[in-house]
Amino acid sequence: MDPGNSNYISTIAKGNFLPYGKNFQEGKPTGRFSDGKIPSDFAAEIFGIKELLPAYLDPNLQLQDLLTRVSFASGGTGYDPLTAQIVSVLSFSNQLRLFKEYKEKLKSAMGEEKTTEFLSEALFMVCAGSNDITVTYFITPFRKVIFNIDSYTDFMTMLALQFFKELYELGARRIAVSGVPSIGCIPSQRTLKGDKTRNCAEDINHAASLFNSKLSNQVDSLKKSLTGLKAAYFDAYNPSLSMIQNPQKYGFEEVNKGCCGAGEIEVGILCNPLSKTCNDSSKFIFWDSFHPTEAAYKILSSKILTRHLDELL
Repeated sequence: MDPGNSNYISTIAKGNFLPYGKNFQEGKPTGRFSDGKIPSDFAAEIFGIKELLPAYLDPNLQLQDLLTRVSFASGGTGYDPLTAQIVSVLSFSNQLRLFKEYKEKLKSAMGEEKTTEFLSEALFMVCAGSNDITVTYFITPFRKVIFNIDSYTDFMTMLALQFFKELYELGARRIAVSGVPSIGCIPSQRTLKGDKTRNCAEDINHAASLFNSKLSNQVDSLKKSLTGLKAAYFDAYNPSLSMIQNPQKYGFEEVNKGCCGAGEIEVGILCNPLSKTCNDSSKFIFWDSFHPTEAAYKILSSKILTRHLDELL
């Protein structure tokens, strides 16, 4: 979801170098963790806003960009603040701080009343949780000494609910919340946590499903408790799993490896200008070992977003 905010902070979690962006416009890396467009771009297109959703931290943004929506996302972050600390990216509290700054800019441009109306009609999309589970819980030791996976997903859900309420207090009235995809089947997790034949890591998928169930229930409860809120939970797990289990149905040939390098562990700085890439990324579900290709993102975005449009209008 990050279109390049991480380009402007001190972190190793960047995608602003080739081969990232290989198929983006004129082969320009922008910080998007894919070969081309990402879900936030497709969402802006599907909702008829604009072709690409820019990063809020881009110093070249003009007022018109702010008035036609921006992204505060930071690749590698999560609901758990520790997740952002591990790779030094923008935590959700940092993103809220930037949003408050953005809100003040809107007030200066259009006044308080119109800003309130503008934000109430805007769509806020939240997508997080994958890095909390795959990195913070399963790779680092810090949370395992405190939580089992059931209590950790409770913790994630509590933090997510707190974040949604803060958005509401700042003026959000339409919130779309994406669940976690079938992350046990991404190439890196097949390599790190799968069996010898690199099948999907079932413990990772179980954690994702557990969190998604809790998150979905909380989103439903939130709609009932906050006046005027339209909120929708987007199921990303089943559509992504369907694509992985039935690749030919969607026009894909390679499922368990990414296009970049060997495709088994490369992500971020390990997918770099020295890495070889596949000849046709449109036949691959994954660009690197963690993120899908533009081709896969396009199908998933359309499938997930169009299913829930009515809940947010």
